[in-house]
Amino acid sequence: MRKIITISREFGSGGRAIGMHVAEKLGYAFYDREIIDMAAKESGLSPDFIAKTEQNLSSGWLYNLLLGTSYAGTTAGSGQQLGQANLPLADQVFNAERKIILGLTDKPCVIVGRCADYILRTSDTVQSEELLNIFIYANIEDKVKAIMERLNVDEKVAKKTVIQVDKRRANHYNTFTEDTWGDRKNYDLLINSSTLGIDQTIEMLTEFIKKA
Repeated sequence: MRKIITISREFGSGGRAIGMHVAEKLGYAFYDREIIDMAAKESGLSPDFIAKTEQNLSSGWLYNLLLGTSYAGTTAGSGQQLGQANLPLADQVFNAERKIILGLTDKPCVIVGRCADYILRTSDTVQSEELLNIFIYANIEDKVKAIMERLNVDEKVAKKTVIQVDKRRANHYNTFTEDTWGDRKNYDLLINSSTLGIDQTIEMLTEFIKKA
Protein backbone atom coordinates (compact mmCIF):
# COMPACT_ATOMS: atom_id res chain seq x y z
CA MET A 1 0.00 0.00 0.00
CA ARG A 2 1.49 3.31 -1.10
CA LYS A 3 2.22 5.84 1.61
CA ILE A 4 2.22 9.07 -0.41
CA ILE A 5 -0.42 9.87 -3.02
CA THR A 6 -0.28 12.90 -5.29
CA ILE A 7 -3.23 14.01 -7.36
CA SER A 8 -2.90 16.26 -10.37
CA ARG A 9 -6.22 17.20 -11.92
CA GLU A 10 -8.03 19.08 -14.61
CA PHE A 11 -10.27 21.90 -13.43
CA GLY A 12 -13.81 20.64 -12.91
CA SER A 13 -12.81 16.96 -12.89
CA GLY A 14 -13.54 16.59 -9.18
CA GLY A 15 -9.91 15.80 -8.42
CA ARG A 16 -9.78 17.73 -5.15
CA ALA A 17 -12.97 16.15 -3.79
CA ILE A 18 -11.81 12.72 -4.89
CA GLY A 19 -8.48 13.17 -3.17
CA MET A 20 -10.08 14.45 0.03
CA HIS A 21 -12.51 11.55 0.32
CA VAL A 22 -9.88 8.97 -0.57
CA ALA A 23 -7.67 10.38 2.19
CA GLU A 24 -10.56 10.11 4.65
CA LYS A 25 -11.24 6.50 3.72
CA LEU A 26 -7.58 5.54 4.02
CA GLY A 27 -6.98 7.53 7.22
CA TYR A 28 -4.35 9.62 5.44
CA ALA A 29 -3.61 13.30 5.97
CA PHE A 30 -4.91 15.55 3.20
CA TYR A 31 -3.10 18.61 1.86
CA ASP A 32 -4.26 21.10 -0.71
CA ARG A 33 -4.86 24.70 0.30
CA GLU A 34 -3.27 23.95 3.66
CA ILE A 35 0.05 24.14 1.83
CA ILE A 36 -0.60 27.82 1.14
CA ASP A 37 -0.68 28.67 4.86
CA MET A 38 2.44 26.59 5.51
CA ALA A 39 4.28 28.22 2.60
CA ALA A 40 3.24 31.66 3.84
CA LYS A 41 4.98 31.01 7.15
CA GLU A 42 8.01 29.62 5.33
CA SER A 43 8.37 32.50 2.87
CA GLY A 44 7.03 35.48 4.82
CA LEU A 45 4.54 36.14 2.02
CA SER A 46 0.85 36.46 2.82
CA PRO A 47 -1.50 33.50 2.21
CA ASP A 48 -3.68 35.70 -0.02
CA PHE A 49 -0.70 36.67 -2.12
CA ILE A 50 0.43 33.08 -2.51
CA ALA A 51 -3.07 31.97 -3.49
CA LYS A 52 -3.22 34.67 -6.18
CA THR A 53 0.32 34.00 -7.38
CA GLU A 54 -0.04 30.25 -7.80
CA GLN A 55 -0.29 29.46 -11.52
CA ASN A 56 -0.88 33.12 -12.37
CA LEU A 57 2.78 34.08 -12.49
CA SER A 58 5.23 31.78 -14.23
CA SER A 59 8.92 32.53 -13.97
CA GLY A 60 11.28 29.59 -13.74
CA TRP A 61 14.10 32.13 -13.49
CA LEU A 62 16.17 29.88 -11.26
CA TYR A 63 15.41 26.90 -13.50
CA ASN A 64 16.77 28.75 -16.53
CA LEU A 65 19.72 30.11 -14.59
CA LEU A 66 20.80 26.58 -13.78
CA LEU A 67 20.85 25.72 -17.50
CA GLY A 68 18.48 22.83 -17.54
CA THR A 69 19.12 21.45 -14.07
CA SER A 70 15.83 20.28 -12.55
CA TYR A 71 14.38 23.08 -10.44
CA ALA A 72 12.78 20.59 -8.08
CA GLY A 73 16.10 18.89 -7.65
CA THR A 74 18.21 21.96 -6.91
CA THR A 75 19.16 23.51 -3.63
CA ALA A 76 16.02 25.64 -3.76
CA GLY A 77 14.03 25.18 -0.59
CA SER A 78 16.97 23.67 1.27
CA GLY A 79 19.52 25.37 3.43
CA GLN A 80 21.15 26.86 0.33
CA GLN A 81 18.67 29.45 -0.87
CA LEU A 82 20.68 30.90 -3.77
CA GLY A 83 19.57 34.44 -2.93
CA GLN A 84 15.96 33.54 -2.17
CA ALA A 85 14.96 37.14 -1.42
CA ASN A 86 16.23 38.18 -4.85
CA LEU A 87 14.22 35.58 -6.76
CA PRO A 88 11.12 36.58 -8.73
CA LEU A 89 8.00 36.23 -6.59
CA ALA A 90 6.70 33.24 -8.57
CA ASP A 91 9.93 31.41 -7.84
CA GLN A 92 9.78 32.30 -4.16
CA VAL A 93 6.27 30.86 -3.94
CA PHE A 94 7.26 27.66 -5.73
CA ASN A 95 10.39 27.36 -3.64
CA ALA A 96 8.44 27.67 -0.38
CA GLU A 97 5.76 25.21 -1.46
CA ARG A 98 8.38 22.71 -2.60
CA LYS A 99 10.05 22.78 0.80
CA ILE A 100 6.69 22.26 2.52
CA ILE A 101 5.75 19.35 0.24
CA LEU A 102 9.06 17.59 0.90
CA GLY A 103 8.41 17.96 4.62
CA LEU A 104 4.98 16.32 4.49
CA THR A 105 6.21 12.85 3.62
CA ASP A 106 6.91 11.66 7.16
CA LYS A 107 3.36 10.24 7.38
CA PRO A 108 0.81 8.82 4.91
CA CYS A 109 -0.82 11.61 2.96
CA VAL A 110 -2.65 12.75 -0.15
CA ILE A 111 -1.29 15.91 -1.77
CA VAL A 112 -3.23 17.78 -4.46
CA GLY A 113 -1.53 19.80 -7.19
CA ARG A 114 1.47 22.14 -6.87
CA CYS A 115 3.77 19.92 -8.95
CA ALA A 116 3.94 17.51 -5.99
CA ASP A 117 4.18 14.50 -8.29
CA TYR A 118 7.34 15.82 -9.90
CA ILE A 119 8.83 17.23 -6.72
CA LEU A 120 8.52 13.91 -4.91
CA ARG A 121 9.34 11.71 -7.90
CA THR A 122 12.64 13.51 -8.40
CA SER A 123 13.46 13.76 -4.70
CA ASP A 124 16.11 11.54 -3.14
CA THR A 125 14.15 11.48 0.13
CA VAL A 126 11.13 9.53 -1.18
CA GLN A 127 11.31 5.92 -2.31
CA SER A 128 9.50 5.07 -5.56
CA GLU A 129 7.63 2.20 -3.91
CA GLU A 130 6.12 4.67 -1.40
CA LEU A 131 4.78 7.06 -4.03
CA LEU A 132 1.72 6.90 -6.30
CA ASN A 133 1.16 9.74 -8.77
CA ILE A 134 -2.36 10.09 -10.17
CA PHE A 135 -3.82 12.36 -12.85
CA ILE A 136 -7.58 12.90 -12.90
CA TYR A 137 -9.30 14.27 -15.97
CA ALA A 138 -12.88 14.38 -17.25
CA ASN A 139 -14.95 14.98 -20.35
CA ILE A 140 -15.28 18.67 -21.18
CA GLU A 141 -19.06 18.54 -20.87
CA ASP A 142 -18.83 17.23 -17.31
CA LYS A 143 -16.19 19.77 -16.35
CA VAL A 144 -18.25 22.64 -17.70
CA LYS A 145 -21.37 21.42 -15.90
CA ALA A 146 -19.46 21.10 -12.62
CA ILE A 147 -18.07 24.63 -12.89
CA MET A 148 -21.46 26.06 -13.84
CA GLU A 149 -22.84 24.65 -10.60
CA ARG A 150 -19.84 25.54 -8.46
CA LEU A 151 -19.44 29.14 -9.65
CA ASN A 152 -23.06 29.76 -10.58
CA VAL A 153 -22.15 30.91 -14.10
CA ASP A 154 -23.55 30.16 -17.54
CA GLU A 155 -22.15 27.54 -19.91
CA LYS A 156 -20.08 29.96 -21.97
CA VAL A 157 -18.33 31.44 -18.94
CA ALA A 158 -17.80 28.01 -17.38
CA LYS A 159 -16.20 26.60 -20.51
CA LYS A 160 -13.90 29.60 -20.87
CA THR A 161 -12.91 29.30 -17.20
CA VAL A 162 -12.16 25.57 -17.50
CA ILE A 163 -9.93 26.17 -20.51
CA GLN A 164 -8.11 29.10 -18.89
CA VAL A 165 -7.48 27.37 -15.56
CA ASP A 166 -6.19 24.20 -17.21
CA LYS A 167 -3.93 26.30 -19.41
CA ARG A 168 -2.51 28.08 -16.36
CA ARG A 169 -1.95 24.78 -14.58
CA ALA A 170 -0.14 23.39 -17.60
CA ASN A 171 2.00 26.52 -17.99
CA HIS A 172 2.94 26.47 -14.31
CA TYR A 173 3.85 22.77 -14.35
CA ASN A 174 5.74 22.98 -17.63
CA THR A 175 7.71 25.99 -16.38
CA PHE A 176 8.82 24.61 -13.03
CA THR A 177 9.45 20.98 -14.01
CA GLU A 178 11.18 19.16 -16.83
CA ASP A 179 7.95 17.36 -17.77
CA THR A 180 4.64 18.06 -19.48
CA TRP A 181 1.44 18.41 -17.46
CA GLY A 182 -0.94 15.56 -18.18
CA ASP A 183 1.58 13.44 -20.08
CA ARG A 184 0.84 9.84 -19.19
CA LYS A 185 4.49 8.91 -18.68
CA ASN A 186 4.62 11.15 -15.61
CA TYR A 187 1.89 9.32 -13.69
CA ASP A 188 1.23 5.84 -12.35
CA LEU A 189 -2.49 6.10 -12.99
CA LEU A 190 -4.72 8.31 -15.13
CA ILE A 191 -8.45 8.32 -14.41
CA ASN A 192 -11.36 9.78 -16.36
CA SER A 193 -13.79 10.66 -13.58
CA SER A 194 -16.58 10.94 -16.14
CA THR A 195 -16.50 7.18 -16.67
CA LEU A 196 -17.69 6.13 -13.20
CA GLY A 197 -18.69 9.46 -11.70
CA ILE A 198 -17.14 11.05 -8.62
CA ASP A 199 -18.49 8.65 -5.98
CA GLN A 200 -17.54 5.47 -7.80
CA THR A 201 -14.16 6.92 -8.74
CA ILE A 202 -13.50 7.48 -5.03
CA GLU A 203 -14.39 3.89 -4.24
CA MET A 204 -12.35 2.48 -7.10
CA LEU A 205 -9.30 4.58 -6.34
CA THR A 206 -9.42 3.74 -2.63
CA GLU A 207 -9.37 0.03 -3.40
CA PHE A 208 -6.63 0.48 -5.99
CA ILE A 209 -4.36 2.23 -3.49
CA LYS A 210 -4.90 -0.50 -0.93
CA LYS A 211 -3.63 -3.04 -3.45
CA ALA A 212 -0.91 -0.96 -5.09
